Amino acid sequence: MEKSEWITADPQVMTGMPCIRGTRITAANIVRQIAAGRSVEALCQDYPALTPEAIRAALEFAAELSSQETYEIAS
Repeated sequence: MEKSEWITADPQVMTGMPCIRGTRITAANIVRQIAAGRSVEALCQDYPALTPEAIRAALEFAAELSSQETYEIAS
């Protein structure tokens, strides 16, 4: 996986969950909110530290993670 200028993981911040650099906003939180129908503009309003670029980076990070391995998903 390529290193991201936006996404960091530090064991001292949010128990090492990937976050937007310099924040405690997790990539997972961003992805979940976008999946629930929230807009980029709404997220940026709610989290002033976020930018549209940071949100795109979180989505790209999630896409990269999901393409790394094959997972068996029960149906």
